[in-house]
Amino acid sequence: MKKKWLAILALVLFPLAAIGIFFTNKMMYIRKLTDEELIKRESDEGHYHHEEFQQLQKEKVCIPSTFGYDLHGYFVPLPHTTRTIVLCHGVTVSLINSVKYMKLFQKLGWNVLLYDHRRHGMSGGKTTSYGYYEKEDLAQVVKWLRKKLGEKAIIGIHGESMGAVTTLLYAAKPDANANFYIADCPFASFEDQLLYRLKTDFRLSGHWILPLSDQVLKWRDGYSIRQVSPLDVIDQVKEPILFIHSLHDDYIPCEQSEQLYARKKGDKRLFIAPHGAHAMSYSDNKEVYEQEVEAFLEAFQFNQNERGE
Repeated sequence: MKKKWLAILALVLFPLAAIGIFFTNKMMYIRKLTDEELIKRESDEGHYHHEEFQQLQKEKVCIPSTFGYDLHGYFVPLPHTTRTIVLCHGVTVSLINSVKYMKLFQKLGWNVLLYDHRRHGMSGGKTTSYGYYEKEDLAQVVKWLRKKLGEKAIIGIHGESMGAVTTLLYAAKPDANANFYIADCPFASFEDQLLYRLKTDFRLSGHWILPLSDQVLKWRDGYSIRQVSPLDVIDQVKEPILFIHSLHDDYIPCEQSEQLYARKKGDKRLFIAPHGAHAMSYSDNKEVYEQEVEAFLEAFQFNQNERGE
């Protein structure tokens, strides 16, 4: 009888475990674009010219993560300024995707630091955690910049998609040390985003899959889905934030940024781009996007070289 019940239990648990592993694999090891695919996409859209980027005067950056791997990127300086923007790319891509934003901020007179998130591009790391571990890596990037540029330097962070989530989660940390943040198309909570994608991509209700996957994710990667929620911590961010989202984003609906904007206390702005799909606000609204970013920097006096000047 005991063997019979053990067999029944195994028959029940094995499929559940398999489902949990399947969906957590989708999260942790999401397919990334190859360099060739990304270069072609960004080149076709006019954002990236390989020879031009190769010849760009830039400093290679290698920053140790507290998780035992290195973060790789480039520091691109302009003369006579310490103002610096850190660029955080989204999931599946690399710092090549950040080059278009680099050009935007260079035009405005800013140094740029662009780097690859864990498990992306040249950086190490085995899994993608949608901001949970990435925010700690971002903290190391900002510390590196502060050491290089000094405490008076104005440092901002611009993130797109997962990079925007990473940016907001970092901004809420008690030891965050940037002056402002720009969050382009973030989700408000990982849980709600996964529920939305399960319904959209798999025609499944996530109300039983998600708790199961959450338990497996804790076991496999050490964190909970509910720990990746900018909405839960956004009211702790004191610095100004510019939220950006495309009106017709059907991957992460723009209501996510509207929720975050509504809950953010203090200085903030919201720009809903009239055109474009997910992470295409800049590509499809280039002129007005640049105007909104410049207006934000002017409004909060971040066009200064150093604090207090």
